Amino acid sequence: MRGLFTVAALLAATSVSAADKQLLWGDTHLHTNNSFDAITIGNRTIGPAEAYRYAKGEPVVHPYHRARVQIGEPLDFLVVSDHAEYLGTVRYIYENGVPTEGLGVFETLAAWFSSAVITFGIETKYGPLVFGSRLPVAEDPKIAGERIIEEGMPMGGLPPMPDVERSVWQEITNAADAANEPGEFTALIGWEWSSNAGGVNMHRIVITDSGAETAQQYQPFSFLNSPFPEDLWAWLEKASASTQADFIAIPHNSNISKGYMFDKRTLRGEDFSPEYIALRAKWETVTEVTQIKGDSETHPTLSPDDEFADFETFDFYIQQDETPYVVAPGDYVRSGLRAGLEVQQALGDNPFQFGLIGSSDAHSGLAGAEEDNFHGKFAADSTPESKQGLVDLGDRRTPVGWDMAAAGLAAVWAEENTREAIMRALKRREVYATSGPRIGVRFFAGYEYGEGILDSAEFYAEAAAGGVPMGGELAARGDTAPEFLLIAEKEADGANLDRVQIVKGWVDEDGTSYEQVFDVVWSGERVPDENGDLPGVGSTVNIDNASYANTIGAARLQARWQDPDFNAEQHAFYYARVLEIPTPRHSLYDAVAMGEPLPAEVPATVQDRAYTSPIWYRPQ
Repeated sequence: MRGLFTVAALLAATSVSAADKQLLWGDTHLHTNNSFDAITIGNRTIGPAEAYRYAKGEPVVHPYHRARVQIGEPLDFLVVSDHAEYLGTVRYIYENGVPTEGLGVFETLAAWFSSAVITFGIETKYGPLVFGSRLPVAEDPKIAGERIIEEGMPMGGLPPMPDVERSVWQEITNAADAANEPGEFTALIGWEWSSNAGGVNMHRIVITDSGAETAQQYQPFSFLNSPFPEDLWAWLEKASASTQADFIAIPHNSNISKGYMFDKRTLRGEDFSPEYIALRAKWETVTEVTQIKGDSETHPTLSPDDEFADFETFDFYIQQDETPYVVAPGDYVRSGLRAGLEVQQALGDNPFQFGLIGSSDAHSGLAGAEEDNFHGKFAADSTPESKQGLVDLGDRRTPVGWDMAAAGLAAVWAEENTREAIMRALKRREVYATSGPRIGVRFFAGYEYGEGILDSAEFYAEAAAGGVPMGGELAARGDTAPEFLLIAEKEADGANLDRVQIVKGWVDEDGTSYEQVFDVVWSGERVPDENGDLPGVGSTVNIDNASYANTIGAARLQARWQDPDFNAEQHAFYYARVLEIPTPRHSLYDAVAMGEPLPAEVPATVQDRAYTSPIWYRPQ
């Protein structure tokens, strides 16, 4: 028996929908040429309007190699989330020249020189070097952050351009309203707060459910206003009160936060206060777990017993100087969830009770995460040759296109395809992440479910009536162990599924947290060995022509499961991880196209996956 109360059905994929909820696919993290790094590294022509057209399925002209490109499967929603810092100013300078009115002689010369350097970078392959010269150096983030608040952070001799930034924000929000089609396609308004003091990635994507008229009452809060997350949350409090709009702030790339994203002290080095915990829990209900700059679920150093922990690992910091990558618990989502339980045990509240989504972070303006149709992170990373590196930096170790993942997607269970409904789903955490494929997943926990519930035509309603969906919190019922319901279905035209796992985290009475990964249901007739380890599913990938066959794996896996080690007195979380069979990675498609073998250090295959938002168990 594959786990307690397990039922496996290897059926043809069916529509993943429910009477009162529908599954929507989108990208909450996309940059256009209004982001200073995007235009510097190849994206001169894709702005918000073109980005929405591409996401809806229309063909557009690629901003770098100028070929016609088109998404394989249109999205249901998109957030254009350009950097709030220097919003649209580099594009303005490139198209119109640097404004020098009111500047002195030396300031004018400095502005002209900086403008010439930027233009040179945009028009040549040296854009990454220009961008890199604007990055911070590695130092204590508190010291660097306080200096930024006090002194600002001028961009290499360029003058402040607040009028340009206001005008660009109006263009962005108007484009979102123009693209928004309630019930058909949702264009959400948002931006990126790109805190990077001392090279510590603390970035958040900020999204609102309002339209352009409301959003134009403010200018997006940026890293230059403050690099400290609590200051962003305080701004959201005021903006929400004054505009009646709702917001959410989504952390991303915790994997390169140098241990600070889910640290148990603030970036200012202070202990958590009740106010800090409450604000974080209010505004950060969701975290981005996977994207182009790597996967942030966990790391082999932190989860040595997890054979699938080393997935699309990215170990490059966003800073000028090169420093070794050091793994810390605060970098990864699973250890962050565990830290939340530890803080809750000590202080009574959980600052890290967040759901999980994926998104792309593409800077080409081209959303989506299709392995065989991947346009790179930056526009200039879009060809097989350029993914091997644009500029030879000698011994310096910097990421190239093949270091990036073709990831990810945000899956949202919403009542309808509208701004308000998607925001409600994000707030209640009824969302999940995939690394690219549209794997359908339903995940519930509750008590006394009927035996036939997994195959019921009213599954969603019955599961919700007896418990809570992903993202929910389940109260204790005496000493009874909750039952978990899982249904996973392959993407209609995608790869079969290998297995479904449940990842558990819990905290003991001493305040120490632990984790365990359970194989719950799997394809084929495999049998765990004497140590409980399940044999691998195998691989059908043909390295010579970048193809695979669905002759292994399952189209659908489902299970009804109880934790064999359940302790009714312990706070715990559970989330599902669904693994596909191995398929060709974008690097293999490139190598085959070039007729050349991949370098040994570049992976040729990928085992894509989905992560549900956790369900938290709360003792009496």
